[in-house]
Amino acid sequence: MGEGPISQHASSVPEITAQPNLRASLAELRSFRELLWTLTVREVKVRYNQTFLGVAWAIAQPLALMLAFTVFFGKFAGVSSDGHPYPLFSYAALLPWTFLTTSLAFGVPSLVTNTALVTKVYFPREILPLASVLSAGVDFAAAAAVYAVLMALYRVAPTPAFAYLAPLLLVQVVFTLGVTLVLAALNVSYRDVRYALPLITQVWLYATPVIYPLSAVPETIRTAYLAVNPMAAVIEGYRRVLVAGTPPDLRMLALSGVSAVVVLAAGYAYFKRAERSFADII
Repeated sequence: MGEGPISQHASSVPEITAQPNLRASLAELRSFRELLWTLTVREVKVRYNQTFLGVAWAIAQPLALMLAFTVFFGKFAGVSSDGHPYPLFSYAALLPWTFLTTSLAFGVPSLVTNTALVTKVYFPREILPLASVLSAGVDFAAAAAVYAVLMALYRVAPTPAFAYLAPLLLVQVVFTLGVTLVLAALNVSYRDVRYALPLITQVWLYATPVIYPLSAVPETIRTAYLAVNPMAAVIEGYRRVLVAGTPPDLRMLALSGVSAVVVLAAGYAYFKRAERSFADII
């Protein structure tokens, strides 16, 4: 790993012993934005280095899942798609879902896989999982381009509701970052987290309306369901905007937005508390 420029930049700030408050932490993080950009670009390059398909792998996963879901759940099992073509229905959900799983897959072990940086130089450690989340955005953009092709094939035209993609993306990123920070910090002390992650995401997939519509969730528990799982409202919002061409349910979106902010705030606070012992444990 080329640590020359990274070490030179990061070591320019002395190690701190007292836990900074939130404002100071965010100000410090802004001062390391060039390092964040460097690590994000590096992760994208390393991820697809010496691969034949390159960034096309970012398209292959949601596309393969969409085909499998369409055949087995849409055709064979007859799972409802609320009257929409099942490929569009499933792919619209897989866009935010694969962003979450890719962020977790690379962000959770990011501190452990960058042991040399964590133990030798100082920088805000949250930069490592944050770089993984930002690099997952490259995959998200590539996969979104495929959805544009699907829209053309099914003759679905963009509508003014597409303006709601911005707040949906914001809630998606905020929640994903919060979860990634918590699990990345836990993974430093408990390496089981990394090995349990595939199981966690697999169970989470079935507990989220990716394969089935949100309407399949009983109304009596739907509010609690959305509050506990913000990804449910995000996915439902993407479907309404991208497939139906209608605005998302603003109440659901607001509820998930509040939950996402709570997860990020709690996750960041936990991460900063645990950060002080990373170099000793890792």
